[in-house]
Amino acid sequence: MSSIIQSASQELIKPYQANITVPNWMISSMERVMQYYVDKNLRLDTISTDRMPKPVEGKKYMLYAHIPFCHTLCSFCTFHRFLFREDKAREYFIALRKEMQMAKDLGYEFESMYIGGGTTTVLEDELARTIEHAKNLFPGIKEVSCESDPQHLASPEFKQLKGLVDRMSIGVQSFDDGILKMTDRLDKFGSGQETFDRIMAAKELFPIINVDLIFGFKGQTDEIIQSDLDMASKLDPRQITTYPLMITHQTRKSVKGQLAAPHGEMVNQYRQILNSLTGQYNQLSAWAFGKTDNEGFDEYVIDYDEYLGVGSGSFSFLNDTLYVNTFSLKKYQQRIAQGRMAVEQQKKYQLKEVMQYRFLLGMFSGRLSRQYFRDTFNVNLDTALFKEMASMKAMGALKNDPLNPDELIVTDNGKMLGLLMMKEFYSGMDNVRAQLRQPLAETDM
Repeated sequence: MSSIIQSASQELIKPYQANITVPNWMISSMERVMQYYVDKNLRLDTISTDRMPKPVEGKKYMLYAHIPFCHTLCSFCTFHRFLFREDKAREYFIALRKEMQMAKDLGYEFESMYIGGGTTTVLEDELARTIEHAKNLFPGIKEVSCESDPQHLASPEFKQLKGLVDRMSIGVQSFDDGILKMTDRLDKFGSGQETFDRIMAAKELFPIINVDLIFGFKGQTDEIIQSDLDMASKLDPRQITTYPLMITHQTRKSVKGQLAAPHGEMVNQYRQILNSLTGQYNQLSAWAFGKTDNEGFDEYVIDYDEYLGVGSGSFSFLNDTLYVNTFSLKKYQQRIAQGRMAVEQQKKYQLKEVMQYRFLLGMFSGRLSRQYFRDTFNVNLDTALFKEMASMKAMGALKNDPLNPDELIVTDNGKMLGLLMMKEFYSGMDNVRAQLRQPLAETDM
């Protein structure tokens, strides 16, 4: 791609140059601050429960469904998943549909549905049946988002999802065969070129295709990252997501020593991503880019303050309370058979903690609004979160919008810090998942 583009009016338009000036010591300090808050607020000091609350009139909700099966388990993945067994998976989908009915019986309606995993497409016929069931139960669902790995795109059964899924996110991670080999994905999912060809063939099936890339791998040079971005751009997907590699307590040994790049490379790699994609795409969040700025993407928590999760290992956030479903497949089946939803733990958050969480999401999404905090919490953002606001302004992460005093502009420094904070938050959530999975025995499968 040319570094300078000739416009129709013959004016020279310079490429975007990300203005990230945050020094490494400041980034390290912010990481430590985030780790403190994550450890404090994501402790497993939950209390037991066996029921979800009823919906609150006037609130909008999103439905999350978790499919915890994969044909192969990637070493850097920390999501709740088990090795695929068809009999177990078919039983699971049946139970999942029953749990959706229980949510309906409580009075819930949903505007959107997100299906995550695991690999959601391990059984395309069951997935299609489940989406159809959800749309029948909840006719207000306007969009369905789903995830898949590159291998399933080549399956003839994959076409069953056409007309049911509005947004399909493909976990590419990298098109570089060296990175794929290092992460044990080359033999599992094929070469970068094979993945490229499969995505190109599948584009016609869904209104929105999202290409997931990961940066921060060991040996992932500027040239490799640019090649990944160029390959993704050639596909011309509606969305591209560029995740930083996340290191958690459970992956620290396998990822940090063998797969992760030195810590200091993150800023330069992120600058390269911003420079390459800005102009081609609108920025939906610190790491997500889309052709338009009003379409759903992976971080559904930005668009929906409240969501209900169904399935083993899913989370819900309702009325400032985190609800956790059982991570045991055995217990999940037992609960559903007894006519009970899968939730077994809850944790109530205080107002200040919820406001800090919303502040994090505002930084990450670039949608930080004084009006939102007034309407949602009845507070003045500048005084209610004085320390957070003051520190971000001091680091050049935020500035006032001269056209609208209720809005704040998240600068390139802010995008960098928002990415960092969200990375630490998700790593903390992954640590929670690891603790919840730790007691599982073979009989829990």
